[in-house]
Amino acid sequence: MTDTFDWKSIYDGAHSTFPASKPQPVIGITGNFGDKGCELAEGYYRSVIEAGATPVVLPPTDDLDTLCSMLDSVDALILSGGGDINPLYLGEEPIPALHGINPRRDLCELMLTRLAFDRQIPMLGICRGCQVLAAALDGSVWQDIPSPGIKHSQDLERSYASHFVSIAEDSVLHNIFGAQPLAVNSFHHQAVREAGPHLRIVATAPDGVCEAVESTEMKSIIGVQWHPECFCLRGDTSMQPLFRWLVGEAKSYRQARRLHGHILTLDSHCDTPMFFDQDIHFERRDPRILMDLHKMHEGGLDACIMVAYLPQGELTPEGYAHAKEYADDRLTRVRKLASDNADALAIACTPADLYRLKGEGRHAIMLGIENGYAIGRDISLLDHFATQGVVYITLCHNGNNDICGSARPREGEQLMGITPFGAEVIGRMNQLGIMVDLSHASERSFYDALDISSQPIVCSHSSSRALCNHPRNLTDDQLRALARQGGVAQATFYNGFLSNTSEATILDAVAHIRHMVDVAGIEHVGIGSDFDGDGGVPGLASASEMINLTRRLLSKQFSEADLKLLWGANFLRVMQQIQKV
Repeated sequence: MTDTFDWKSIYDGAHSTFPASKPQPVIGITGNFGDKGCELAEGYYRSVIEAGATPVVLPPTDDLDTLCSMLDSVDALILSGGGDINPLYLGEEPIPALHGINPRRDLCELMLTRLAFDRQIPMLGICRGCQVLAAALDGSVWQDIPSPGIKHSQDLERSYASHFVSIAEDSVLHNIFGAQPLAVNSFHHQAVREAGPHLRIVATAPDGVCEAVESTEMKSIIGVQWHPECFCLRGDTSMQPLFRWLVGEAKSYRQARRLHGHILTLDSHCDTPMFFDQDIHFERRDPRILMDLHKMHEGGLDACIMVAYLPQGELTPEGYAHAKEYADDRLTRVRKLASDNADALAIACTPADLYRLKGEGRHAIMLGIENGYAIGRDISLLDHFATQGVVYITLCHNGNNDICGSARPREGEQLMGITPFGAEVIGRMNQLGIMVDLSHASERSFYDALDISSQPIVCSHSSSRALCNHPRNLTDDQLRALARQGGVAQATFYNGFLSNTSEATILDAVAHIRHMVDVAGIEHVGIGSDFDGDGGVPGLASASEMINLTRRLLSKQFSEADLKLLWGANFLRVMQQIQKV
């Protein structure tokens, strides 16, 4: 800004075009709390502005509603530097070397960090902020660095570097800065001791003290022990790549959140009813399950199809009776779950229901059955389940039944296709508007069903066999055949269906979606997580992380129109077509 007293001409110049400016991501910065109230050093907001974002100061508060409202308003978070963390919050007694603590900040920032982590908000922790990241995410902090080999609190002016750090080459931080070693400044006597399960140490000082951490789960989280914001005060831009990284992540997060705000997002398969006997709390953030109301909200997920899953049992009258009774029980308990949380949740039976509920600001659950064993040999039970609002039935699971052959028959069973009774079942499902789901079915059953069904079929949670050679996955020929008939395949996040060679991650899930789209076309692929049925991989570990998938797909040049189709429009197109019958 130029030095001038003619502020009106500057004002007029700011409005010479319309719109006056492009929307920028908003970066929330935690304020320090000192004798003069809430304060923020100049370097923080200058670094953010120069990186192309709008900074806002977040004052300390332990009011949860206020904290949540703050996070609703930002696209990324900077945890700023400051005093020591109260060791009582870490379950430790204070040692004599502890310096001054700031009780106005600690509880607020620990909660703020955990809430932001649950919402997948990008975070950058600086000095104390790096330690807050570790403390909030199940790591630990040195109250005072034991026997440091170098001086970690420099007397040199703050905008100058005082020592070097080494950065792991396989880290995001290395991608940001490149050159090794990196010269940094240093003003601390506390440091991260153990990074914990969600973070890893990616930079160290020559004496081994932790200088940086980042996410182990491919999330937008970095903590640095030095003060990068100080360098800009004397025109040194060497640390700006770190702030530009944060602003880039904030833009991605902002775009994904906006997208989830106006498209319908549907997960076509979760097994949460399997946990009902454990007295789960769907209305809370329950760590025992991967799908609950809090996680759906955090991940921007509007709806899911909860299935009554039945393991394959004996083909006897007693087995059939138990299967039907169990399916009825699970479906009844899903409906009760919805009625108990009616202000935030409802059962949906049609695509129109889903769109209505999204407009009302409520989440939705649809009902499904995983394994046609639930009807035994009584085809009239299809009518019974249709009246309960079941939208699809997976014809089998692991093991053959009276309807069809499984992709994974039990010991002594033969690979087989659709039985004559199964053909009747498919015909009646077509008449009742129940979707025929071929996940878990053998290839022969798959092609038989395509020939028999008068309506498109779906695979509610199946990935690509070309990328992961598993009999539960779909070959490229199957994907093409499914597309020709107008059906849809829903990519799933089960580790064993994503990778044969290593632990799968969100990158494998994206690769499967990309390949399935390339083979079948964008109109014939969707998303079915298999959460609570062993689905979930790093980066996509629960419903709260679904927003991460959108961000990754956007980075792979999927358009917003593409994502609307993938996130539910394809599956609901088929559902609507079948229900019209």
